[in-house]
Amino acid sequence: MKHKVRRIVSLASVLTLGACTLGLFAGCTTKHPEVTITYSFNGKDYAVTYTLSRNDAPKTVQHFIELANAGYYDGMCIHDYTSNALYSGGYKLVDGELEQVDYFTRVKQLESEKKMTFTQSVWKDTKKSEPLYTVYGEFYNNGVQNERSREYRHSEGALVMYYTDKDKFNGDVAVERADGGKNNDGEVVQTVRYATNSATSLFYTYTEISSSSLDQNYCVFGKAKADDYEKQFKNGLLNAISEYQDSLEEDTTFTEEKIDRQLCQYEPFEELRKGALEATYQTPVDRPIIIKSVKVTKY
Repeated sequence: MKHKVRRIVSLASVLTLGACTLGLFAGCTTKHPEVTITYSFNGKDYAVTYTLSRNDAPKTVQHFIELANAGYYDGMCIHDYTSNALYSGGYKLVDGELEQVDYFTRVKQLESEKKMTFTQSVWKDTKKSEPLYTVYGEFYNNGVQNERSREYRHSEGALVMYYTDKDKFNGDVAVERADGGKNNDGEVVQTVRYATNSATSLFYTYTEISSSSLDQNYCVFGKAKADDYEKQFKNGLLNAISEYQDSLEEDTTFTEEKIDRQLCQYEPFEELRKGALEATYQTPVDRPIIIKSVKVTKY
């Protein structure tokens, strides 16, 4: 009898493990998955592991993990290197020039190539007839009332989802509410402005101490592990960049000003595509910073 019980328990364990393997995003996910971003600069790699928070931003975390698993981020460059953040996720360097990735076309291609389906939370209309492959902005000024209880805020090593400026465009989209409709008379879908519900693949790693104003408007969904941030990012990557800058001649700069005058050229709304929105970046060119890979190491 004891042997039979052991066999049953063993079989149950195997089945459970198999279910976890096949359904990573179903019942076997954790509240704190992890991703490792490998930055490549001047011939050396710097691997930084980030802990993500499904408590703070479940939709954003899911979206980022799916993009990472699809290989979307591999080969992207840091297109904007500022005093407080490194921005990536939307551009590649081609012959020293910034080339904006057509996000909307690329995610659809990946669905076909990888035989996968990206989780949707934003549509053009309440009937959910056309998914936009964008993410609901999970931050305070977008109606997510969890600012005081957030696990992660803008501080050194924060991983933040970014969205581009939409200027005066006030078009509406249908968004699947983060609370499942429990605070909205059971209505799961609500109509909101597209501008702050349009996160695609852009993200940045924050390097300053703190910023409450950024917390209000951008979603911090992860944080670099303290040891990795100190050794690999701060004393590794950032220190290597600083040393390289110090080696440059006086009239030479680490970054070049790059202007994208077609910031919304691939947007799903015609009014945005026809607009004259532009952005100015400080882009490392002679020694670019490349996102070599983004790997999910814990679900």
